[in-house]
Amino acid sequence: MSTPKLHTSIEYLKGVGPSRAEILQQELGIRTWKDMLYHFPFRYIDKTLVGSITDAVATGEPTQFKAIVTKMSVSKGRYKKRLNATLFDGKSTLTAVWFQGVKWVSEKLEVNKEYLFYGTVKKTKSGSSFAHPEFELYNPNALNDKRMEPVYSSTDLLTRMHLESKFKRRVIKQILSKIDSNDVVDPLGKYYTDYFKLIPHVKAVYYMHFPQSEEQLEQARARMIFEDLFFLQLGIVFNQTTRKQKLKGAIFESVGEKFMKYFDEKIPFELTGAQKRVMKEIRRDLGSGIQMNRLLQGDVGSGKTMVGLLTMLLAVDNGFQACMMAPTEILAHQHYISITEEMKGMGVNVGFLSGSIKGKKRKEILQLLKDGVIHILLGTHALIEDWVVFKNLGIAIIDEQHRFGVAQRAALWNKTSEVAPHILVMTATPIPRTLALTAYGDLDVSTIDELPPGRKPITTRHIYDTKRSDLNTFIETEIEKGRQIYIVYPLIEENDKLDLSNLEMGYERLLQRFPRPKFQISIVHGKLKASDKESEMQRFVRGETQIMLATTVIEVGVNVPNASVMVIENAERFGLSQLHQLRGRVGRGADKSFCILVSKYNLTANGKKRLKTMVRTQDGFEIAEVDLELRGPGNIEGTQQSGVVAMRVANILRDSEMLNYTRDHTVKILSEDPQLQLPKNAPLLHYLKTHNMISKNWGRIS
Repeated sequence: MSTPKLHTSIEYLKGVGPSRAEILQQELGIRTWKDMLYHFPFRYIDKTLVGSITDAVATGEPTQFKAIVTKMSVSKGRYKKRLNATLFDGKSTLTAVWFQGVKWVSEKLEVNKEYLFYGTVKKTKSGSSFAHPEFELYNPNALNDKRMEPVYSSTDLLTRMHLESKFKRRVIKQILSKIDSNDVVDPLGKYYTDYFKLIPHVKAVYYMHFPQSEEQLEQARARMIFEDLFFLQLGIVFNQTTRKQKLKGAIFESVGEKFMKYFDEKIPFELTGAQKRVMKEIRRDLGSGIQMNRLLQGDVGSGKTMVGLLTMLLAVDNGFQACMMAPTEILAHQHYISITEEMKGMGVNVGFLSGSIKGKKRKEILQLLKDGVIHILLGTHALIEDWVVFKNLGIAIIDEQHRFGVAQRAALWNKTSEVAPHILVMTATPIPRTLALTAYGDLDVSTIDELPPGRKPITTRHIYDTKRSDLNTFIETEIEKGRQIYIVYPLIEENDKLDLSNLEMGYERLLQRFPRPKFQISIVHGKLKASDKESEMQRFVRGETQIMLATTVIEVGVNVPNASVMVIENAERFGLSQLHQLRGRVGRGADKSFCILVSKYNLTANGKKRLKTMVRTQDGFEIAEVDLELRGPGNIEGTQQSGVVAMRVANILRDSEMLNYTRDHTVKILSEDPQLQLPKNAPLLHYLKTHNMISKNWGRIS
C-alpha cells in the first residue's frame, strides 16, 4: 500500500533511464519505486573490514581490500574489448578484468590512485581471475558508515550491465530521499502494529536496506516475516471462510442401506482408527449443508480408496451420483475393476469413461449417466469434458490431485446446476504441516496416519550399479519363489546429455540375463498407446510375465500383490516423494518385499541424503519433511500451481513457528469479523483487495 508517488516508474530516477529500467523489469520484475523499495537484500557485509590481496586469493570468498592501480590496458579479445588493471596492495599484485562496461570503468579508474576493491578471486587453469569487482576511491573516514552494507540478488545480465548491489543501493537511497513516511502506508494499520508489538512498517523498510545495528536489522526482519506470513494466512483463511458462508452443498442426511450393507457384509476387516476418524469428519461435512472441500492425505496403502468408496456410497444412498477422477487410464481402470467387483449384489451401477472409449460405447455410457442409471462413474480427465452430463452429481473425488491443474478441477463445477458438488481430493504424497497451511490452506485436511494391520514393512537397500550381477542373482531367486519384479527407469530412450540408464538398453541387457521362454518381460512407458499399456499391464497382473520394465507411469495405481521387488535404476535422479510412491507398489501381498535403489557411485550431498532417508524410514510424513527441506516449498510436486506465495523475507521452513502463530491469529480475527468490516480491520481488507488475494475464480475449487 502506498501513495501515487511510489508508483512512479524507476526510469525517471537519476542513473536509470529507459534501457536500464527495461532490464530491471525483465530480470527482477522491478518497474516502480515501490518495487525497488521492496526488493530487499538477502545478506549484509561488513565493509569496515579491509583485507588483502593474499586474503582474497586464499579464501576464494568475497573479500574487500585496498590497492593502488599501477597499470591499465585495453586489449581486443576475440569478439570485444576487455580492460585489465594491475592492482598492488603493498605486498601482492592481482589483475582485475572487465569484459563489460569497459568505457565506463576506464573513466572511473585512474593509475596511481588507491581504491577499495570488493569481489571474489576465482582459481582458473591459467592462475587467478578477478572479474568485475566493485570499486570506489579509498576514503578512511567513510568506512565507519559501512558496517552493514546490503547485498542484493542479481542475475548474469544485471552483473554484466553493472546493475548489481552498488547500483541498487544508489537507486534506493535516491528513492528514500524523495519520499516521506506518509508515502509508505502501514498494511497492518496502527492497531495491529501495536497489538503485535512490531516496529512501524516504514521504519522496517528503511532498516531492511540500511540498518545501523544488528538490533535494527532483527526488528525489521521480524516485522517483514510477520507480514509475509500473516497476509498469506489471512488471504487463505478469508477465502475459506467466505466459501463456507456462501457456497451451499447437497445435504446427505442419512447413512443408508447400501452403505450399511457394504460396511457390514463386504469389508472383511475392521477399519483403522484413522479411517474411522476421517469418515466422521467427512460425514460431518456432508450433513452440514455447506459444500465440502477436503483434502484426504495418507501414505501409500493406508486405505484412502476405501474411504473414497464409502463416501461415494453415502452419496448414492442419498439419491446422488458420485464420480472419481484419476490421472492415468491405468489407475482409473483399476479403480473401475476393483469397485465393480466390490459392488456386486449391491444394486449400484458403476461406469467407466476415458478418452479411449469412443463411438457407440461412449454414447451409451453418457446416456446412462444423464438418466441417472449409472450411480458411480470412474474415469480420467475425460470426466470433465462438456459432453459429460450427470443427472445429479453429489460428490467428485479426485485421486492424486496434484496431477490435475486448477482449471481442470474447476470444470467439475459445471456438472451441477443447483448446489455445488462436494469435493474430496486424495493424495498419497504426505504433506508437511507447513505446506498444508500454505499450498493447501483453503482446504480442510484429513489425515490417515496409520496403516491397516497386516501390511509388512518393505526392506529397502541402496546399491551401486557395479553390483548389478548380485542384483540379477537376487532377482532370479525371487522369481524362482514365484514372485514378480518391477524395474523402473527414468528415461525411455537414451539421452547422451544425461548419463542415465534407459529402458530400451535395460531391456536388451535383461533379455541376455533372463532369456525367453523361461522368463517373460512386460514393458510399460508413457509413449505406448493406452491399449498397449493396458495389455502389458494385464499380462503382468495375470502373472504371465515375471518382470515389469517401466518408467514412472506405474508410480500410482498398480496393485499386484504378487510383486515383491521394486528395483529403481538411477534412483538418485528421482525426488523423494516419487521414490516413496514407487516403493509403495510392493508390499501389498503376504510375501516379504524389497525395494532396491540402484545409483551411480558419485552422488551429490542431496542425492546421498535422499537415498539414506529412503533406506532409514518408511514414514511418508517424515520423508515429505526431508523432501521439503531439500527442494524448498516452491519445488515440491504440485505446489507451483497451488498458491504458495513468493515471500519477501519469510521462509516457511525456517519460520514455521511464526507460520503457526499467524495462522492462529488470522483464524481468531476472522471468527470475530468474517468479512473484515470493523474499522481496525479496514487496512487488512484493503491489502487483500489491492494484492488480489481475495479469490474470484478458483476460491471455491480445491
